[in-house]
Amino acid sequence: MEASRFLHDMPKPTVAAIAGAAAGAGLALALACDLRIAGESAKITTAFGKVGLSGDFGGTYFMTRLLGSARARELYLLSPILDARQALAIGLVSRVVADDQVEAAGTELARSLAEGPTVTYGHMKQNLNLGEHAGLAECLDSEAWRHIVCMATADHREAAAAFVEKRPPRFTGK
Repeated sequence: MEASRFLHDMPKPTVAAIAGAAAGAGLALALACDLRIAGESAKITTAFGKVGLSGDFGGTYFMTRLLGSARARELYLLSPILDARQALAIGLVSRVVADDQVEAAGTELARSLAEGPTVTYGHMKQNLNLGEHAGLAECLDSEAWRHIVCMATADHREAAAAFVEKRPPRFTGK
């Protein structure tokens, strides 16, 4: 359980690379991540109903928020096996790549995030997590406060300078 909480709450974006099957707790861990990449032949299922279990690792929490209550209920109660394209079509995964590219695509996505404005990503993730349970007023206040904090970062200054100079920004995480 703590692994799912850690992936969800940590102030860094997380990426799951699904090669092969993601079922049960493995699927729940992938759902706890911010982004999910699946190989073309990936098979994804909740599986719990087929083995007489109710679910664990926060899968019901993450799936309900990701796909909505009706779709989460369908996937948990019926335990269909989805292929990667079906998972992409319903928003369960972020992208599908060739099977031999799963690790490389996951690594590249993680690298691109690590080279981005990491302090800002942390604030974005906290705002997104707050949006899962807070009201509009609290979300607006959090966004405003975090926006101001991000405006004071070296990464924001670098992004503004890069925009003016028509070049890619070089973020430092500060």
